[in-house]
Order: sequence, then C-alpha cells, then structure tokens
Amino acid sequence: MIYGIGVDMTEISRVSKACSRESFLKRVFSERETDLYRDKPEKLAAGFAAKEAFSKALGTGVRGFSMREVELLRDELGKPYYEFSGKAEEIVREKGLSSFVSVTDEGDLVTVFTVLETN
Repeated sequence: MIYGIGVDMTEISRVSKACSRESFLKRVFSERETDLYRDKPEKLAAGFAAKEAFSKALGTGVRGFSMREVELLRDELGKPYYEFSGKAEEIVREKGLSSFVSVTDEGDLVTVFTVLETN
C-alpha cells in the first residue's frame, strides 16, 4: 500500500552555488555523498531534491531526522536508491516502509519522484 508520494524540482546551479559553502555541504550531505559527488553538481542537486522528495512523501517535512541521514546513491547500473541512517532509518523501519526513487534532469533542472510503500 502506498504510504506517501513526494516530488521535488531543483535548479542545479542553485545547489551548486550553495555547495560552495562547506557549512551547507556538511549540513545536507553525508561524507559518502560529498566524496562521491563533490565535483558533480547535477548529482548533488539530485541528492538535495531526493531528500526533499523523501520528506514530502513521509508527510513530515524535514522533521525528526537530519538530511544527512537520507542518502541518494546509485547501483552499478546507475539506478538511484535511498540509503537511510540514524533517525531516518528508525522512522523507515518503525513504519515498515520501502522506498522507490526516480531522478531526471533537463538543462539546469533536476526532478526527483519518490514513493514510500508500507510492507
């Protein structure tokens, strides 16, 4: 059963500019995300949008967990997926949620669509 749906559209240039501030990077992205995507502004923008889309699908906004605890990663074929830690992981586990995410970009925009499903 679908628990929630979230979508977010973000300007790559806006996130790229924000990422020039180390404080923004440390507040929003995990060390792993920063290491993987620091020189890939479209990936950082997708990660930011994914965190927003997740919080919308959850229905809480970014409350009760840190954005750093919601990672957007990619498998060996490039398929995006979420990995959770800390309070975000607790919320997902307690609610029995599975997550699905899709990412697309065009020009300076990246859009992320997220579905959370109850197990």
